[in-house]
Amino acid sequence: MARAGLALLRQLEPEKAHNAALLAVRHGLVRPKAAAPLASLATSIGALSLASPLGLAAGFDKNAEALDGLAGLGFGWLEVGAATPLPQPGNPKPRLFRLPEDRAAINRFGFTNLGMEPIAQRLAAYRGAVPVGLNLGANKASEDRAGDYVTVFERCAPHVAFATVNVSSPNTERLRDLQGAAALQALLGRVMEARAALAGPKPVFLKIAPDLNDDEIAEIARIAEGAGIDAIIATNTTLAREGLRSPQAGEAGGRSGAPLFSRSTQVLARRSNLTDIPLVGVGGIASDEDAYAKIRAGASALQLYTGLIYGGVGLVDEITQGLARLLERDGFASLSAAIGTDRARRLA
Repeated sequence: MARAGLALLRQLEPEKAHNAALLAVRHGLVRPKAAAPLASLATSIGALSLASPLGLAAGFDKNAEALDGLAGLGFGWLEVGAATPLPQPGNPKPRLFRLPEDRAAINRFGFTNLGMEPIAQRLAAYRGAVPVGLNLGANKASEDRAGDYVTVFERCAPHVAFATVNVSSPNTERLRDLQGAAALQALLGRVMEARAALAGPKPVFLKIAPDLNDDEIAEIARIAEGAGIDAIIATNTTLAREGLRSPQAGEAGGRSGAPLFSRSTQVLARRSNLTDIPLVGVGGIASDEDAYAKIRAGASALQLYTGLIYGGVGLVDEITQGLARLLERDGFASLSAAIGTDRARRLA
């Protein structure tokens, strides 16, 4: 988004600015001149082949309403949602906060969405070439949250390239309890059983929190491997607040953006050391150097969201082209050759 557009959006209350940006993308009012992806950037996540590793993280387009516009911004893949079985208004407003001093954001939306039916219909109508996946969620009032994930998956799986089991959002009370060993094993077992009943294979990803200790990281890796998960997305937003300068830092919710980079990359590197499951690096990416660090820490693909608040949609092409230059600079003929090459230093 041009500097003038970004400046205008920053004059609006954050959630209104978010909605305005989504509306502009939906109606094609934002059309950056993104270069074609370079061959060196091609990558894969399990059976999912991507022309570019850089994707859009879930949360920007919760209701799959701007798929064509988003596909034209230069992303290699998109993730929409989270979707729940029933419509959910989310938490009371205000629930999105900018932290410009920290180049960060805090949100406590609470799986705000229109419900799986309209989302499924929009996904079914999409005909673009950029792969689109869906982040699965559970209704706050549900008595069977694991069942909610299965319900959304069964309804929407035929219309997406992949689905993500999101048990790491901090904004739905007790949702992160599903990261516990027994609960996670049971949940993934039910989702994978539903996948086995589909007409064709469908990649299933797992999105984890950054607020995990080493033992928890190892346990989740073991469970994900046993369940047959295709990729792990590391990481979601954090509850940590250390080192923030913004007066909004005390707001409740998940923090994203630049201050999350170090911790999310460390979790990524530890996960890479524990499992052969492909990893998606997300958290604090705001430049090509950030993206490159995630790749070298073990990520096969990347996702971006909060960086767009401060860098605009032109950041997508900046990161993509810059990543190709960094690979060439260091003598890597392909992105796959660079994956995990800096993991040891990140673990130190």
